[in-house]
Amino acid sequence: MTGPVFDHHETTRLDIQRPDITLLNAAANLPAATLHEAAGKIGVLPYEIKPVAPGFRICGPAVTVHSPGGDNLWLHRAIYSAQQGDVLVVSVSEAYEHGYWGEIMSTAAKARGLAGLVINGCVRDQRLLSEIGFPVFARGLCIRGTGKDFGARGWINAPTRFDDVTVNSGDLIVGDEDGVVCIPRERIAEVITASEAREAAEAQQMKRLEAGESTLSIFGWDQ
Repeated sequence: MTGPVFDHHETTRLDIQRPDITLLNAAANLPAATLHEAAGKIGVLPYEIKPVAPGFRICGPAVTVHSPGGDNLWLHRAIYSAQQGDVLVVSVSEAYEHGYWGEIMSTAAKARGLAGLVINGCVRDQRLLSEIGFPVFARGLCIRGTGKDFGARGWINAPTRFDDVTVNSGDLIVGDEDGVVCIPRERIAEVITASEAREAAEAQQMKRLEAGESTLSIFGWDQ
């Protein structure tokens, strides 16, 4: 290690507010798309971010990470700043094409009991990530290595921007095969209630469709 060292404690917050566990348990049963729609069509993270293996699903409070591009030291720090059940939500300063995460970090995060990783960048070791079973949602795969600049400034649990969505620590993150949604912490309860009502209504609509009705008649579009 050479050169100046940035004190990462200056930009790391540990005292974040998390949703109640009963809300998290309820959200775990809801699709990301339903939560997005029920919240008023908000909170969609970049569509390029997808699960790196089939069956991966994420649900938990956000621990946000803003990392310097091409560097994954702040991701290592975030693993040990987060608590059991947290989801790391990582911005990489638009330097997407590096393998920021792999089997070592997935193993460490799984051992810590974290709920998953959402990164607006690439990862590597796809087969091993699938075998480890720690849910990883990423922009893609890339083998290009990263550095560890101890003088570089990053942030943990600061508001972090993903296109038009700002993710705050403690927000609800849900990801499935369709994508990832962020629900602001103060709206989680109302959005879950609306999502459950939406799911119940859709179940009834599907029964009516199976019985022969049309989408046009069910939704009043047959004018």
